[in-house]
Amino acid sequence: MMTTDGQTPAKVAERLGDDEIHVWRLAYDHHRGREPLIRMLAAYLGQPVEAVQLEDSPHGRPALAGAHRDAFAFNWTHSHDEALIAIARGISPGVDLERMRPHPKALPIARRYFSPDETASLEALPVELRDRAFLELWTAKEAVLKALGRGLAFGLHRLSISGSSEWPVLGRLEGHEAGQWQLHRLALDGDHVGALAWQGEPRRVRLWTLAGAD
Repeated sequence: MMTTDGQTPAKVAERLGDDEIHVWRLAYDHHRGREPLIRMLAAYLGQPVEAVQLEDSPHGRPALAGAHRDAFAFNWTHSHDEALIAIARGISPGVDLERMRPHPKALPIARRYFSPDETASLEALPVELRDRAFLELWTAKEAVLKALGRGLAFGLHRLSISGSSEWPVLGRLEGHEAGQWQLHRLALDGDHVGALAWQGEPRRVRLWTLAGAD
């Protein structure tokens, strides 16, 4: 594994600061399952892949287990042929990725599952901008829910995203203090939408791309 600028994940891992979140963009093949994730975690642990042990939470979020349980936290997501992996110390990041595609049912979905203010903002947009805006809201919500370790079962209507597409803000999170949360829009490309979320102070987000993931 090597980044597009010639560095290996192991070298990048050595520079993971306590005030940072590393996000990796890589090619994904569903036939390989969690193999790309395991390889990345092994690089950050400085261990062979056989030493990586994982366990799933009651809501399905994978986490490190065994001797490396407290080394760091991570989250991953994939859409079609790409994946994102977020790694950090001291917090539990949540990351989500969606590939751009037409969403003819964006408004009906929003009216059923989003908050009234989110739905109103989508309705006010020109039709040609609505699909991206819908996915920006969706990925931001999913990133928060993944950071919570809950997933969609928690309920998309129980949180609300405000702010701009470039600078999303968690305006409401039922049962939690929304002001303690950070949302970060990931700069990917015109064909993908990604978001990162975590509870805690602002951090520097560093995005790396593995060769062959363009």
